[in-house]
Amino acid sequence: MRLVTFRGEGGTRAGRLDGDSVTPLDAPDVGALLAAGPDWRERAAAAAGRPVPLADLDLAPVVPHPSKIICVGLNYTPHIAETGLDTPEYPTLFAKFARSLVGPSDPIVLPDASAAMDWEAELAVVVGRTVRGADRDEARAAIAGYTVANDVSARDFQRRTTQWLQGKTFDSTTPLGPALVTGDEVGDAADLEVTCAVDGEVMQRGRTSTMLFPPEEIVAYASGIVTLDPGDVLLTGTPAGIGDSRVPPVRLRPGHVVTTEIEGLGVLRNRCSK
Repeated sequence: MRLVTFRGEGGTRAGRLDGDSVTPLDAPDVGALLAAGPDWRERAAAAAGRPVPLADLDLAPVVPHPSKIICVGLNYTPHIAETGLDTPEYPTLFAKFARSLVGPSDPIVLPDASAAMDWEAELAVVVGRTVRGADRDEARAAIAGYTVANDVSARDFQRRTTQWLQGKTFDSTTPLGPALVTGDEVGDAADLEVTCAVDGEVMQRGRTSTMLFPPEEIVAYASGIVTLDPGDVLLTGTPAGIGDSRVPPVRLRPGHVVTTEIEGLGVLRNRCSK
């Protein structure tokens, strides 16, 4: 199953994506659908309203208002190698806030304060049920599905201190979407290709199978720290190829088009603006 959140008069609405058409659902967005109860999948499957062409819709972030966005750094072994940092023993966690999110074709707003904006293609995990202190099997069962994200980062702010949050959560910098895809459609995202291109030039190409900590381990670990709620989003790290590791470093500029794609999950295409 594939679910989207689209914009319309008066707000947003969740929809079930079937091919090139979307059937509207009785929920304001995908996060609200998940939070309404554990039968969200059955309710979404049963919807039988008039479909709308996907091409006619303005997609919002698939989960516009998550109560938590938890991110993992240094999770792909080739990326760890390019940074020259030590391999972590535990997931390296930091946070974002919901104001950082934009839709799959919305502008990425480059902040005036930063001169070092960088791309990070990422698999995102969306939680489908309340989970606390889970083991890996319980964590896997708590995952509603997967989507595409780009953890666009202000490297100069990220390096001001040992804490990364200030470089990771500028407003309107994190595309999320286009759809939540349930695990049965993509092999639980165990081995999917992840790419990021800037103005058509491929900068990142990796596979989720090279993660140090796979999605269910991240969910289990995070749930041992804080209760995860339906609609919470976890970003799982980025493969090698970031602009900051190039010589000289490459930065995002106004007008650049960032294309983020994950095999089986979809494409984000976002133009950078001021």
